[in-house]
Amino acid sequence: MAEPTAVNGQITDAVTQANVKVLGDAPAMAMGAIYQAMAHSTGLMFENAVNAQQQLNTLAQAATTLGATSLKQSDVPDNLLDLLAALRGTTAPIPT
Repeated sequence: MAEPTAVNGQITDAVTQANVKVLGDAPAMAMGAIYQAMAHSTGLMFENAVNAQQQLNTLAQAATTLGATSLKQSDVPDNLLDLLAALRGTTAPIPT
């Protein structure tokens, strides 16, 4: 025990034990904070991955729509039908 003081020994012992408990709990509290930060970072990572997938799906849909629209407005379908008719040896258009 410390040198005799005007403070009761039980009080100094209680304060010392409280300080030791705080110091003893510090590593566990620090690890808990680290695990919580890692979990939060992992959650943000998955949110960003989902957002990126959604953006890529939107771009893919836009590209598909643009391709289908431009194909519809071109002569490619007609040329393909004429080619198919020529390969079959007929001159009549193939019904669509």
